Amino acid sequence: MDADIVPRVADTVVLCYHAVSYDWPADLSTTPARFESQLRLLLARGYRAATFHQAVTAPPARRTFVVTFDDAYRSVHRLAAPILSGLGLPATVFVPTDYPDSEEPMAWPGIERWLGGPHEHELVPMSWEELASLAERGWEIASHTKSHPRLPELEDDDELLAELRDSREACEHRLDRPCRTLAYPYGAEDARVVRAARAAGYTAAAALPERFHVEDRFRWPRVGVYHVDDERRFRLKVSPAVRRLRGSPVWTLLERARSHARPSAARGG
Repeated sequence: MDADIVPRVADTVVLCYHAVSYDWPADLSTTPARFESQLRLLLARGYRAATFHQAVTAPPARRTFVVTFDDAYRSVHRLAAPILSGLGLPATVFVPTDYPDSEEPMAWPGIERWLGGPHEHELVPMSWEELASLAERGWEIASHTKSHPRLPELEDDDELLAELRDSREACEHRLDRPCRTLAYPYGAEDARVVRAARAAGYTAAAALPERFHVEDRFRWPRVGVYHVDDERRFRLKVSPAVRRLRGSPVWTLLERARSHARPSAARGG
């Protein structure tokens, strides 16, 4: 068996969130009430929480779930962290390391539409101090590259490696603890990007595939949770039956039919 393939010894659900807000209508945002309700649902179903690295390398229970946040928005520290602390749960934050401490809104294709408007403040990242405070609480702080590019579109191999290696080293330098994992911006990866992630020193990486393939440590499938995901949609997304369906060829046909019926929303993850 390929060393990167993880044997199915546990039911592991890895959730992908971005921002938490009371009133930001962005696709990448969810409300505090929905966020807490979603966590309580999984706990009620007997799932135990872990960080991404823990879940991928040694899941602590037969049913394990992981809360991950891409982009390190400040709302994660202000709104999501208190909810997680109240439930006694850890999480993982994937940080684009060029941005913390800037106190300026982040911007890249998919989120730049919110610049200059009443929700611009939602794009401000956490500081390194805030990230360190989460690490002290047992959170995993990991890499989301330096500048949040679509990695397969970087034609220069040195630039690709720098986005991956330099962001890992920045996390380790700033937080004085290992940075072992990565989330690909936009979930975009290919064989070349995976090779570069290995070369940059990571042990695992999180993706966002439409179809859930075998659980590969460098293409780990996550369930994206978005603004439209009410209780009914969330229950469907995390159900074992739907996740098994997403691993079958039937899912590709369903997605193809859905994409013809309506265009997908732009996301900045």
